[in-house]
Amino acid sequence: MRPLIAGNWKMHGLRADLKEIESIAATAAKLHPDVDILVCPPATLMAEAARIAGGRVAIGGQDCHTEASGHHTGDISAEMLKDVGASAVITGHSERRRDHGESNALVAAKASAARRAGLLAIVCVGETQSQRSEGDALSICGGQIVASVPTGMTEADLAIGYEPLWAIGSGRMPTSHEIIQMHAHIRKCLVLHLGPHGKSVRILYGGSVNPADASGILALPGVGGALVGGASLKAEDFLAILGSAPSVSSRRLDVA
Repeated sequence: MRPLIAGNWKMHGLRADLKEIESIAATAAKLHPDVDILVCPPATLMAEAARIAGGRVAIGGQDCHTEASGHHTGDISAEMLKDVGASAVITGHSERRRDHGESNALVAAKASAARRAGLLAIVCVGETQSQRSEGDALSICGGQIVASVPTGMTEADLAIGYEPLWAIGSGRMPTSHEIIQMHAHIRKCLVLHLGPHGKSVRILYGGSVNPADASGILALPGVGGALVGGASLKAEDFLAILGSAPSVSSRRLDVA
């Protein structure tokens, strides 16, 4: 399984910032050829980003509509993302769930739309601080897996982004034990939900990943990559995270 390092620019980035993607593309493949690299800029930059990346770095969307087309002002379909060069799309990010009230059912419909268009869906799950404090973190994330991931998906069209919501943008990190425990639980849920294909779906850790902590996180068993927020906005930081990804031969996918 090749690790996936995905950068989510969120609502950041103007045309001048495309130079960061140019720098990433110029260096990334040489730095770590056995790691899959994805950058998800805002929709306004995607076509130009794909042109600049030239296939050396994959480009993805941050959200998509469930329908291929229609009367949905302001929305973007998975097919539109594919048309401008995207190969993946994030669905169910915690900020979409929070800011737009996206339900598990809607996230699942968007993941199905991504598959329909030939995109990798990165389905995000995660717990709040209160849910973790009350001992519900595992059940919350397990429930989100079952309700947000359409049946029939495979490792070819699905990745999971685990986001401890209380860590995003806070600088706080779960312990190594907490990360290992959650990734092992997500793996178990994926196998129960998807059968054998669940064994090979990549599970990305996302939550204040930065160059200082990336190496330790990516070396943990069960961690199949990272979903990087703020640190993906600067090529220097993103490349440092990429450089800390372990090689394919050293990956441990599951916890015994």
